[in-house]
Amino acid sequence: MAAKIKKGDNVVIITGKDKGKTGEVLKVLVKEERLLVGGVNLAKRHTKPSAAGNGGIVEKEATIHRSNVALIDPKDGKPTRVGFAKSNDGKLSRVAKRSGETLNA
Repeated sequence: MAAKIKKGDNVVIITGKDKGKTGEVLKVLVKEERLLVGGVNLAKRHTKPSAAGNGGIVEKEATIHRSNVALIDPKDGKPTRVGFAKSNDGKLSRVAKRSGETLNA
């Protein structure tokens, strides 16, 4: 089955503490059904100083379950579901259910 959300897609968070925030998908963990979204679901990590760099409190993105995000429709910028359409040459392409517009990649 083809992936509904891919790396580089713009998504909006639909539930949880970051509800309403938007970001770009940085990484997709297929087996865990989780996504890494830039600037969303930030977690603080306390790191010790090492030869590589200074220690301190570092904020970094944590993964979020794929059911908690929705793809942003490229036409109007609102959340949409993803469908699939077969073109004349037999290739599958992702389509925004809201506007019917084809999604990139």
